[in-house]
Parts: sequence; C-alpha cells; structure tokens
Amino acid sequence: MSQVSDRLVSVKGLKMYFPITQGIIVQRHVGDIKAVDGLTFDIRKGEALGLVGESGCGKSTTGRAILQLYRPTAGEVYFQDQNLAQMKGESLRRMRRHMQMIFQDPYASLNPRMTVGNIVGEPLDVHNILSPRERRARVQELLQIVGLNPYFINRYPHEFSGGQRQRIGVARALAVRPDFIVCDEPISALDVSIQAQIINLLEELQVQFGLTYLFIAHDLSVVRHISNRVAVMYLGKIVELADRETLYDNPLHPYTQALLSAIPIPDPQVEDKRKRIILEGDVPSPANPPSGCHFRTRCRLKIDTCAEAEPEWRDMGDGHWVACHRA
Repeated sequence: MSQVSDRLVSVKGLKMYFPITQGIIVQRHVGDIKAVDGLTFDIRKGEALGLVGESGCGKSTTGRAILQLYRPTAGEVYFQDQNLAQMKGESLRRMRRHMQMIFQDPYASLNPRMTVGNIVGEPLDVHNILSPRERRARVQELLQIVGLNPYFINRYPHEFSGGQRQRIGVARALAVRPDFIVCDEPISALDVSIQAQIINLLEELQVQFGLTYLFIAHDLSVVRHISNRVAVMYLGKIVELADRETLYDNPLHPYTQALLSAIPIPDPQVEDKRKRIILEGDVPSPANPPSGCHFRTRCRLKIDTCAEAEPEWRDMGDGHWVACHRA
C-alpha cells in the first residue's frame, strides 16, 4: 500500500473484539462486539493520515489498539518494522517512548490533582529522562512551544480554559520527542475559534519536529485541512483510502459519497445545484453486523452480491483503495 522504505506504521488484519458475557456467578461468553474488524493500512513517515467515520464506528479503538493501550484480539501492528502486538513488558514500555497520544477530552485527560509541570513532565519521569532540574527546564520549554506561559508550571488544570488544557495535552505528548502521535479527535470538545488554533499548532509542530500523525475525527472539513491521505471507516472496517484530493474530488464508495454530500459549501449557487445523499436507517450493531458488506443495509447501490460476499479490499490505481462490489 506504500513503499516499505517510507512507512512508519503498518497495520495488518487488525481486530479488536470486546466479549459479551451473560450470567452473574458463572459468566458465559455469548458473543463479541466487533469494534475493529480486520483493518489493513500503512502510515508513512511524516504524513498525517486522517481517519473519519460516524460515532461508534471504531476510530478511537483503532488508535488505542495501534498503541497497544488495547491489546488486539488478532492482527499485527508494525512500528519501525517491529511487531508491537507481540511485545510485552519492558520492551513494549521502551517502544512507547516513540508513540504518544493526544486525547479527545481535555477536561478528563488531565489529572486535576497534579500541577501542569507534573503532568507534562510525567512521561520524562516514567522513562527516566533528564535530571529533575533539566526536566523543569524541558517542561517550561514545552509550554512555550505550545503557546503557553512557561511560568504556569505550578498551576492546576482547573485554572485553564479548554483550549489551554488541550495545549497542555499536546505538550505532554511532545515531552519524550516521539515519532508518531495518535490525535484522537483533539478538537471535538473545543469551540470553533479554538479548533483552528489547535489545528494550526499541530501543523506547525509536525513541520518543526518531523512528526507523523494518525488524525481521528468526524469533521471532514478539518480532516481535509490537516491530512495528506484520508481513510473512511464504517462499522469496524475501512471502506476507502486515498490521498486527500482524490478522495474529496472522486469518492468511489457510496458511504464516502454520502459523507461528503453532507459537508455544507459556502456558495448558495453551488449548494442549490448539489444533490444531498440521505442515508436511511441506523448503523447496525457491531455485535451483529450484516453479512457480506457491512454497509449494504443503508446503501442505495446494493445488489445481491453485497449480501453474499464481503467486498475485496482493492487498489483502483494511484493508491486509491476501496472495498465495494460496485466501485
């Protein structure tokens, strides 16, 4: 899917199932919630790969499974050609220094009992990097990098606004100089005006430190702004993957077409001529997904084959991948 020489993360057949049990004293395994169901894709060095889809489709679970915060049910995750899914203990802990995460909710992801200095400096402490005096200097440097006053080091999270808290979260992620950062909807809990500031900050940091992002979001206009390539996810599976311009100009999967038709265009003449694609019905349960193509129950182009066989993940040319019988 990408050249071996330029890929940083390689995901192969990734599955993340959560067991469903019944019973109080003796619990029986009666099924699984298939949150992530067989993903295969690469993330190239220095790029931002956008991952979009409806709420509950498995985007955040994918990010956490890549970082091994959730241990995958099946599949392989290669980071710098080392399989994280087979690592344990100290070897995995050392590897985590190169991978970090920016969480969705800046109000829940910061410990209210810790000062900003302790929050941002905690990764340095965990990985035993720098002396206490050097750590303090590094924390102040990080606060300055993300646009905060370095003298805020002794303040607590409740003294900051949502946008400032997310900047603290970004500083924490940068502390150990990672190569790869999973941005798990880092702006969805913020005001629109603050969203733009955080997006611009992430772009500047990517250039400054040569970072690679997996940028998870459900706002397609934001993803178009920050991502080099975009993957579209539906009910635990990636249904389309292409570079940004190709995906937005020529979407091949009916689900991608429906998502893009929902983006408002600030031009009344264009908006009047455009045809909206309205999806009917609800998203099926990940505990009991439809046979064949998971999207077929809401698809306007479905045929009999869609119910009988799972669509093949195929390259339509120039790195434009899609899983659809009708593409």
